[in-house]
Amino acid sequence: MPASPIQFFQRTFPSANMVLLHGKQPILVDTGFGSDTATTKQLLTSAGVAPESLSLIVNTHYHSDHVGGNYELQTRYGTPIAAHRWEGEAVNARNPEACCAEWLDQPVEPYTVNRMLSDGDEMDTGNVLVQVLHTPGHTLGHIALYAPDFQTLLCGDLFYGDDIGWINMFREGAAAMQLSIESLDRMRTLPLKRAYSGHGSAIEDPIRAIDNARRRLEKWLSAPEKVAWHACKRIFAYSLIILDGIAEEDVPDYLLSCGWFHDFSRHVFKTEARDFVEPLIEEMLRSKAAVRQNGRLIASAPYNPPDARWAPLLVRPKQWPVPSGIPSL
Repeated sequence: MPASPIQFFQRTFPSANMVLLHGKQPILVDTGFGSDTATTKQLLTSAGVAPESLSLIVNTHYHSDHVGGNYELQTRYGTPIAAHRWEGEAVNARNPEACCAEWLDQPVEPYTVNRMLSDGDEMDTGNVLVQVLHTPGHTLGHIALYAPDFQTLLCGDLFYGDDIGWINMFREGAAAMQLSIESLDRMRTLPLKRAYSGHGSAIEDPIRAIDNARRRLEKWLSAPEKVAWHACKRIFAYSLIILDGIAEEDVPDYLLSCGWFHDFSRHVFKTEARDFVEPLIEEMLRSKAAVRQNGRLIASAPYNPPDARWAPLLVRPKQWPVPSGIPSL
């Protein structure tokens, strides 16, 4: 076991970071993207925890880069999964909006939430106790986990070392930004020595990162287009990652097939979706979120392209089989 019972795994896109809570009943926080499940299991094994020995998976929220490994771990080993009750109930009901998979055009294979979490709940591995903190904003059911004995925060996509999670006003509501600010304010009151976020390196000065995130959100309150540009670039860059680039001639058709693209173009930028294709491509290139390479638009961020042999089935919640009996914890 490492010196600390809280072990952080910084991962490369398309997977979000993971945290392993060691103990007699080890807990894995988030499971990465579906195409990276073999690596997820290798990381666990290298940390001295066999995947089948996990007592629980906890999802900070239900986006594909955080829950993609749920299917394999639950199907193969029967690992129970915990999530905030709002998201867990949507997942178990196979709500078409679950995981935002349809709107974002992101594959998520079926899983079932066995333990519905609420603010104030606690989980204990035997070596580390964590408290559930409801931190809505990035998603309405987003949670953070706080380990008071180690003054460590697992903050998911609430904030990063040098950025914040994108804001989805169309699926999380018009108040999503205000909710994010309130969540940050709550985290600011905790005794904190370190934080681990869903993307990027470990945060050694979490109070500074929280303050920077809050200042950015405050500026955005009066600048909805900045919020939208941030979101569009993040979403489209991620699409380029999971598709390993898109041929330039195919980019317009791809964007026009996406729900998020229509919502942002029409309702924020006040333009027809087809007329927003070129402005978004230009901004992706200008900001270096993407580059042109051999006739394709490619994401600039380092990433591991999904293996061409990875062919997930039932990738939208509306396709998932409805669970007949849900074992609860």
